[in-house]
Amino acid sequence: MNRISDDILFKVEKPARYIGGEMNSYVKNKDEVDIRYAFCFPDVYEVGMSYLGMKILYYILNERKDTYCERVFAPWPDMEELMRKNNISLYGLESKDPIKNFDFIGFTLQYEMSYTNILNMLNLAGLSIRASDRGEEDPIIMCGGPCAYNPEPLFDIADMFALGESEEQMNEIMDLYKEYKGRKKEFLRAVCHIEGIYVPSLYDVNYNEDGTIREFKPLYDDVPPRITKRIIKNFNDVEYPDKIIVPYTDIVHDRITLETFRGCTRGCRFCQAGMIYRPVREKKTSKLLETADKLIKSTGYSEVSLTSLSICDYSDLKNLVVNFINGHEKDKVGLSLPSLRIDSFSVGLINEIQKVRKTGLTFAPEAGSQRMRDVINKGVTEKNLMDSVSSAFESGWSTIKLYFMIGLPYETMEDIKEIAHLSQKVVDEYFKVPKDKRKKGLKVTVSTSIFVPKPFTPFQWTAQIKMEDVKEEIRELRSSINSRHIVYNWHESPLSYLEAVFARGDRRLCEVLIKAYEKGAKFDSWSEYFNFDLWEEAFKECNVDGDFYAYRNRNYEEILPWDFIDIGVNKKFLIEENEKAKRAEVTPDCRLGCKNCGVNINLGGECFESSVLNKVQ
Repeated sequence: MNRISDDILFKVEKPARYIGGEMNSYVKNKDEVDIRYAFCFPDVYEVGMSYLGMKILYYILNERKDTYCERVFAPWPDMEELMRKNNISLYGLESKDPIKNFDFIGFTLQYEMSYTNILNMLNLAGLSIRASDRGEEDPIIMCGGPCAYNPEPLFDIADMFALGESEEQMNEIMDLYKEYKGRKKEFLRAVCHIEGIYVPSLYDVNYNEDGTIREFKPLYDDVPPRITKRIIKNFNDVEYPDKIIVPYTDIVHDRITLETFRGCTRGCRFCQAGMIYRPVREKKTSKLLETADKLIKSTGYSEVSLTSLSICDYSDLKNLVVNFINGHEKDKVGLSLPSLRIDSFSVGLINEIQKVRKTGLTFAPEAGSQRMRDVINKGVTEKNLMDSVSSAFESGWSTIKLYFMIGLPYETMEDIKEIAHLSQKVVDEYFKVPKDKRKKGLKVTVSTSIFVPKPFTPFQWTAQIKMEDVKEEIRELRSSINSRHIVYNWHESPLSYLEAVFARGDRRLCEVLIKAYEKGAKFDSWSEYFNFDLWEEAFKECNVDGDFYAYRNRNYEEILPWDFIDIGVNKKFLIEENEKAKRAEVTPDCRLGCKNCGVNINLGGECFESSVLNKVQ
């Protein structure tokens, strides 16, 4: 097997994707470690290097003296062609060794449409893509991440899945592996007893004549019938990197990412993350400031991004921002926030941030009409948005981004038109501001994505909108936008259709995935490579109906492919929330009082700390 060379790197678009050796990457003596782990991100370097989860686990695994974790990304087609032509196996960036010889190959599942890249990377590594075809001598293939909460479409690809938060879990897996190294089957039987681990080969599924699941059961008495997600209970003191890799090339999020808290109390009914990451757990301001200082010194970055599912809900946000700016303003280190909730926007807070660097403003109303915002339990009003944008315009902003969804459950065409009307009201709000106060060059960017029903949400039982109806909604919305100050961006529907199919799919989709890959599907999330015709052919040849998964409403009695997973939230709560959605009835924020979702009981502790509830740091 050959290795990468300069001759090859000179021929590819971005050679920095493939060379490694960046500042803060780990270099270890391979002869002094017991376990070699390939952490694979099934997309290009620029995307994968922006993913916080990889940074955390790369750090945790490499802090172990007995483990060497290396990064692996999907090579762009120009590089893949040269690798195949020159007999170069997929390799780890740190050592350039073929990952086929590693102990573990781990994939993070961030997006269903990256699944074909997983198969392609396994093939590039010289491994069989089916778990059932791989032998004792082959690496253990494990998957984690949000999409792992429905692992079934990959049941014969991965050997094991890690469900939940892996900081502590990963160390337990590595410790156990050292006992069983060289005995793969025995290890897989043993590892299923670690909380949050699912080994699909230890379970069987039977189906009814109508295609629904009749029974899901373990094959052995000692194998747990349900898998409980893993959570970090002491989030403030969990391991977090004090140094991160600084790439040689630009990446999507080229900055320090500081995780303020996990979980969300808002209860948006479309949001999978808001359910699967419960309960809320915060880090203290002092801890965050200390971590930020270390990361700035070890990387030289001049920007820090605060991250969480709803950053404005961090209980000590103002104090955190003020202290950070006071400590780093002189060094020109800026602070940025992700999209903001329109009911908790603070111009004063944003103006603090602007002392170092001006940033754009992004709001996510999600729906145009108040009825639909109540259906999805967004918990915000038109007045919230108008107050926020008015304050922003008066403070000198003229560029605003608005995110919406279309194809939501229980939606009408009138709700779609309201997106255009609401966007126009934002424009009108700008012109209400006196000329001497507002900045010139108003631009309101409206973006719509297509709703995808996800496991463990109140909408997991609802059908996705059909592609022809999506096109009609987009046409209606486009024709309803008349202002030259509004730019409208939208997503194509075939991709969202496939996302829904795999999000709600079962084991039978594994064959479709393999067939589509064999036909040439890869980099499906990139428009220049996505080919829906290949997928349609794959469904037909496998005799699988994609509409069965995407376009079918499911009843509450049906066994869902992911029902064997326990995220802590009771199914009864999700059903009640779906019924409330039908009535456009709002469930208030959990911070205003427990809504009995089950997390506080099922996960063996309080739902969230009193310090969070009382907003005391």
